[in-house]
Amino acid sequence: MQQQKTISKAVSVKGKGLFTGIKTHVKIKPAPVDHGIVFVRTDIKNSDPIVVTIANVLKKPQRTALQQGDVIIETTEHFLAAVFGLALDNLLVEIDGQELPNADGSADLFTKALQSVGIVSQDKPLDPFIITKPIVVTEGDATIYALPEGDDDLSIIYDLDYFDVPHIGRQLRRFSLSPEHFISEISSARTFSTQTQANELQAAGIATHLTPKDMLVIGDDGPVDNTFRFEDECVRHKILDLLGDLMLLGQQIRGRIVAYRSGHSCNQLLVKRLLESVKEVAPIDITPEKAAYNTVLDIRKIQKILPHRYPFLLVDRVIEIDGEDRAVGLKNVSMNEMFFQGHYPKQPIMPGVLIIEALAQMSGLMFAQKLENIGQLPVLLGMEKVKLRKAVVPGDQLILEVEALRMRQRTAISQCRAFVDGQLAAEAQLKFMIVDSDPV
Repeated sequence: MQQQKTISKAVSVKGKGLFTGIKTHVKIKPAPVDHGIVFVRTDIKNSDPIVVTIANVLKKPQRTALQQGDVIIETTEHFLAAVFGLALDNLLVEIDGQELPNADGSADLFTKALQSVGIVSQDKPLDPFIITKPIVVTEGDATIYALPEGDDDLSIIYDLDYFDVPHIGRQLRRFSLSPEHFISEISSARTFSTQTQANELQAAGIATHLTPKDMLVIGDDGPVDNTFRFEDECVRHKILDLLGDLMLLGQQIRGRIVAYRSGHSCNQLLVKRLLESVKEVAPIDITPEKAAYNTVLDIRKIQKILPHRYPFLLVDRVIEIDGEDRAVGLKNVSMNEMFFQGHYPKQPIMPGVLIIEALAQMSGLMFAQKLENIGQLPVLLGMEKVKLRKAVVPGDQLILEVEALRMRQRTAISQCRAFVDGQLAAEAQLKFMIVDSDPV
């Protein structure tokens, strides 16, 4: 299991903003676990900190800006792309102005600074956002798909279509995220614009301090007073922007993303939709008080129903039973569990297979409401759609929720979810074979 990461010591960068041209000084500092990425304006007395989250996005054209109260930070995407690409989780970022430095329009200024001080692992497991079901967002002619693709990787396919600009045209690139790939393939790809777009910006008084040598401007004959760093530099920069905007989730992400012509606004819409998809998995309605005092089946009654015994009985109490259709129980996870002796002694984590086993036992208790009277027992036959979403550690209380999807003469299927502190820790669909129980 990967750990959260920060930098070993503070590092500073400075430069002019892309849109304002105002020079700012940025100091990036290490931060403790679960801190996230937080900006603080040092030029404003008692400035409210700005947490990098979609809730703090301020709508601005062609950039990603953040706001908390009256405090604003602009053009954050290149810095956040470097943070995402290097797999950093916790940083405090102090800045003495409103806009982050632009440098050459890529993420290299920040990537190299963060690399220079070293990246360190922290004493807490990473809890990435895992895409579990297909999601699509559209905005104008832009479209992004978020698709499940394992729990360990993020892959991006970006289809850039500037059909009316000959020296850009259509560019398609696939990118698999790792710090090494980000550094070599994405970090140095620069912001680009057509010559017409650049002229319109400067006519509006924006980016007037820049010349074509300072930014990638593409005219009728190709880059103006400049050259491409990559043949497909434009699509690489679009991936860079997408990575920066994905940091608005507040955590790293795993899955596959397919984007067509998307920009900051569509990227931000995807982040909102991803977070909404989590809310659609309704948190279980079990308060601490209810878990503490409700008892439908205590451990003695559970032992009369289930054949399991130490060290393999993984349900401590049943707190709800709704006929034969739904049941809720709990498992208190103690450091005294025998499996923590080897999984893992220095970083104790409850094995995912045992969380699923606890859900299977909880399903057995639910099905037993019908089967017990006819002398039958459900035996686990198969499992599908298994997702382990959160590490379960000593001191946690697993709330086990199971629902009957189907029950026939010889088979039964249950939909199962395990929660810790209201957060989904694991889910699975379990299939059982109904067998005759042996007399004890």
